[in-house]
Amino acid sequence: MDETVKPLRIPPQMSVYADGHGVFHLAQSMVSSLVIDQPDDVISYLISLLRRSSVDIPRIMLLGPPAVGKHTVAKQLSAELRAVHVTMESLLQDQSEELPVELLVRLIQQRLKDVDCFNRGWVLEGIPQTHLQALSLQQAGVVPEHVVMLEAPDDVLLERREGRLVDPLTGDVYHQIFIRQVDDVVARRLEKGRGLSDRQHLAALQRFRCEVTGLRSAYQHVLKIVNSDQPHVDVYQQVLAFVRTRHRARTPRILLLGPPGSGKSLQARLLSEKYKMVDVSCDQLLLSVVADGSSLGKKIQLYLDDGRPGPDDLVLQVLEQRLSQVDCSCRGWILHGFPRDLQQARSLQESQHQPNRVYFLELTDDVCVERLTLRATDPLSGERFHTVTRPAPNSQVQNRLKTRPEDSTHSVTYTLSHYRTHTAVLQSVYTDAVHIDADQDPHSVFEALESRLNTV
Repeated sequence: MDETVKPLRIPPQMSVYADGHGVFHLAQSMVSSLVIDQPDDVISYLISLLRRSSVDIPRIMLLGPPAVGKHTVAKQLSAELRAVHVTMESLLQDQSEELPVELLVRLIQQRLKDVDCFNRGWVLEGIPQTHLQALSLQQAGVVPEHVVMLEAPDDVLLERREGRLVDPLTGDVYHQIFIRQVDDVVARRLEKGRGLSDRQHLAALQRFRCEVTGLRSAYQHVLKIVNSDQPHVDVYQQVLAFVRTRHRARTPRILLLGPPGSGKSLQARLLSEKYKMVDVSCDQLLLSVVADGSSLGKKIQLYLDDGRPGPDDLVLQVLEQRLSQVDCSCRGWILHGFPRDLQQARSLQESQHQPNRVYFLELTDDVCVERLTLRATDPLSGERFHTVTRPAPNSQVQNRLKTRPEDSTHSVTYTLSHYRTHTAVLQSVYTDAVHIDADQDPHSVFEALESRLNTV
């Protein structure tokens, strides 16, 4: 490379604009479509993509064990969205022999290249069936916008299989109990469904149970699991509501707000571990800057030594330096510990690092005080224990536990009072924020955060 040629640098303002107006998502979608369709006339193809970019084209996968109701939901969904219903049977054309993964992926690619799928979108029923198929489809550029996995207990699936009825004229599936046909004319012509034998059903069910974890992992960012052991109308409405959401393709810039003890640090760590985003704790960040001995760190050290919070301009300078680094730009970030008041929130909004997802973790003062004042740290291991939720494993550890000064009842009460004073103004800045009940199991809180991570 010619060293006299300077690399292209995109101004932060342009990056923010592109991110906010879906330019990155459009580019990602177009590249994905190019990989799938591999058109001869690339320019004309891209023009046609741009012309239809304003139209929400469904790309849906509907997965689940045998007899869970995939066919009925997929057929209804296709009719409602006017998308193409693609099944394994239609791809294989009643061929009983199982195809190698490479050949199956090629068949799917060819089908999705057809004009009807390109213009109207598609609903893949029961495809993919294995984790390997899912990975191969992703490598081939077959990327869904939504993946729905229907689930039900094995005994329910067996009962549904035995009561299955089929309309020989339309192919619609009904059931003696779960989905009854109220039209007498249709009801009279229903026939007992020709499904899998008992041995085939159990084999297919066992195969799905072996693959389900891998399938969930492959599509975790666009996945919704729906309990199918409920009235069909309720199942379908949940699926329809989900596939009508639009997914955020933007690099996540998450802001976690909430009172002390609401679990911001824990949730940030869980999100960071699963989605590889950068966990940015403002308090820890300031300490690390002080530790590196820089001129900025020395300025902040003067305030920390006096027990005073650093001035907003210095704190924001530290934050902007960290959020501008490559890992934050590429992988996204989760910020907590800032902002704490209206001025800080406005300063963050005026910077080049506005959050695009904001969560308020809600918790009462009594629970906050209980969580914080009853916890202590083992100075040897650094582990944190709690008198109620995570007691020390033995008396030896219990005797050496230390309570941090900021976890005293007086300090916690003061910090809570400060947070409550500024809560209303923070909510006025982040009017689209999601409010989550943090007074529950941490994994339940994480699931609530996760469910809103990819949708608007």
